[in-house]
Amino acid sequence: MPASDGNGKVEKNAAQWRAELSPEQFRIARLGGTEPPFSSPYNTEKRPGLYRCVCCGEPLFASHAKYESGSGWPSFFEPVDRRAIAEAPDHKLAMPRTEIRCARCDAHLGHVFPDGPQPTGLRYCTNGSALVFEPEGTERGAGEKTRNER
Repeated sequence: MPASDGNGKVEKNAAQWRAELSPEQFRIARLGGTEPPFSSPYNTEKRPGLYRCVCCGEPLFASHAKYESGSGWPSFFEPVDRRAIAEAPDHKLAMPRTEIRCARCDAHLGHVFPDGPQPTGLRYCTNGSALVFEPEGTERGAGEKTRNER
């Protein structure tokens, strides 16, 4: 079970995260990496369902908000709940960007850009390795974990 700080936040050290995540998931979600474009199976996922944080299981995006952006990364026009996503300036490249992170466990998810479709005009460009897909009708019960949340 994820360690919580009493406010619903999940806090673990790097060794704990490394033990629970695959090397690629750790590199992306905990170290802020980026997966190669068109490498995630979630790019072509069409089933209805929910996309959760790979680290803590927080619900982040619903399939109805997913769209084909042509970017090579799973893209959504809105999160399930704005409070589930934290934003921070990212100046790692010449072009300033806005990084998106899981508000519950601080996992790096990707970036948000102002070039998405209506109704929001936003593109939440995510790394598939930072997400786990839960098909509709397979919602997990209390305390149940996906294989990526070991």
